Amino acid sequence: MNDTYSIGNVRRPAFLSLPERSSKPRDLGLTHVLDKGQTVQSTQSVLATSAPLIDVWKFGWGTAYIDTALTEKLALLRSAEIRSCLGGTLLEISWAQNKAPECLNWAAEVGFDAVEISRGVAAMTVSDKRELLCRAAESFEVVSEVGSKDPNEVLTPEEWTSEVAGDLAAGARWVITEGRESGTVGIYREDGSIREDIVAAAVRGGGIERILFEAPRKDQQAWLIRTFGPEVNLANIACDEVLAVETLRLGLRADTCDVARSWQLT
Repeated sequence: MNDTYSIGNVRRPAFLSLPERSSKPRDLGLTHVLDKGQTVQSTQSVLATSAPLIDVWKFGWGTAYIDTALTEKLALLRSAEIRSCLGGTLLEISWAQNKAPECLNWAAEVGFDAVEISRGVAAMTVSDKRELLCRAAESFEVVSEVGSKDPNEVLTPEEWTSEVAGDLAAGARWVITEGRESGTVGIYREDGSIREDIVAAAVRGGGIERILFEAPRKDQQAWLIRTFGPEVNLANIACDEVLAVETLRLGLRADTCDVARSWQLT
């Protein structure tokens, strides 16, 4: 019996019966992390333990614009076969200042693989967003985002379905459902609980394989895994919590161990 397996160049035990997990390059079961200002050294540390488990690395907000280690970090991500993604807020601010073309040109010059297109901060219409999305898709993989960062601005389920479907039709590779790093807006209520009708509406618009759910909190991650299975796409994962999220996916944590067994048997 084979009681070990490989993740990257590392041998791991394989004596337990666990749910199947795809390997990189993945189309499902993506883990998208949020870089809030990692140093080169902390980036290297994260990659040393978790590179085979990370698919997208987003430079949050405007951190990329002021990160003096950006070039070195992008090179590290490229060598680890992890997509680098420019955060949507920076592009929104650039758009609001009529500098979106300059921002996209800069992102291409420094070597980003993907950009996030959102309208969570700027006074941007859906039409404005689609125009920017189409332009970005000429040079990048585009990850669009649906939902507002303002808890008082709530889209209806019908608006979620329509915007998700429209963004994908306009050229987005994936759509992220807004949740912020706090997990208290978008598909979540202010207390962090799930708006199940909104989650269902987003899935109707794009299909589970094209949705990346922002899920910064363990209870949110566990709910999504219990609902959609180990291969659900999860976003805004803290860089130092990638291994913890993988244990949730595999049922190696109390929160999902019973459900993981049922997915393993289906």
